[in-house]
Amino acid sequence: MVEEKKEETVIEEKEEISSEKKVSSEASAEGEVSSEASAEGEVSSEASAEEEAEAHKQEAIEKSHGRHHPVKEKAVNKLVDDMQHAKTVMMVNIKGLPSKQFQDIKKSIREHAHILVAKKNILGRSIEKFGKESIKPLKENISENCALAISDMEGYELAGILSQKKTPVFAKAGQEAPEDIEVKAGPTDLVPGPAISELGAVGLQVAVVDGKLSIKESKTIVTKGQTINEGTASILQKLNIMPFSVGLEPVVVYDVEEEKIYTEIKIDSEEAAANLSDASAKALGFAQKIVYFCKETIGYLLAKANAEGDKLGSLSPKEEAKEEKAEEKKEETETKEEAPAEEAKEDGEAKEEKAEEAKPAEDKKEEVQPEIKSEEEK
Repeated sequence: MVEEKKEETVIEEKEEISSEKKVSSEASAEGEVSSEASAEGEVSSEASAEEEAEAHKQEAIEKSHGRHHPVKEKAVNKLVDDMQHAKTVMMVNIKGLPSKQFQDIKKSIREHAHILVAKKNILGRSIEKFGKESIKPLKENISENCALAISDMEGYELAGILSQKKTPVFAKAGQEAPEDIEVKAGPTDLVPGPAISELGAVGLQVAVVDGKLSIKESKTIVTKGQTINEGTASILQKLNIMPFSVGLEPVVVYDVEEEKIYTEIKIDSEEAAANLSDASAKALGFAQKIVYFCKETIGYLLAKANAEGDKLGSLSPKEEAKEEKAEEKKEETETKEEAPAEEAKEDGEAKEEKAEEAKPAEDKKEEVQPEIKSEEEK
């Protein structure tokens, strides 16, 4: 039995070896075929290289035009729809605005406007797709530091709200001063030390009061338009002076209903209110002076007329007569003062005439005297 098993095992091993040889021979044959196919493939790949390059180029062009980008196309359509159903489309500048301040402003005006930051490509395509020629000049103001504010409010009203949402910030080196920066006289929180020379470097006179530095005199350390250097920026920060304010700066406004564009939008609510108040006060005084009747002046004019009527009514007939006599005396005095002056003028003229008459008489006398002498001599 054992021998039979051994023989069977040997036979199986021989069969496996033979089958392996068959497989290897078949594989080698397939390899030859594949090598031939690969050679043909190399030729075909070289032929199709130009076609593949052209296909990639075409794909890149299609991507640049927004094809195969359903997300971007959806964003453009959404933006166009928002602009078409709004009253105002405003381009705002967000340069230098920190992210935190931007988010705070965005939340605070959420009920007034929707702020959108998008890529230049999407903004440009949205303006083109808006479908009106009047809005196309907005494309000239698209930049890396711009955002879009869409609102149902008037453009200038929205600009006024944005002007109130600005946040004061410290100055940085390289920035230009928007206005003159003045350091007021008074105490500071700085202690004596290197700060003395730093303050002196910008022209500030200091003294030590109660262990702290105090500025003696107010001084303008940066003029309007001047570039701020590192030393000045450091001093302003130490003195807690924030000369700049950051926010959403309106650049251009498009009125959707009127199809008009407004530029150079600068709103200062406090200055405008002060100017209106000053103009109103001047106008009221002028109206009262020229006795112009209106709702604002009628009370003053009636009160003035009533006071003058009471004054006239309080005068008795005797007092009126006295006043008339006093006026008459005043007139008589003025006429008397004028009369002597006229008389003196007339007297002077008469004397001059007499003097002229007297001169010929003297001349005649002198002529007669020589004739008398000559007769006596004879």
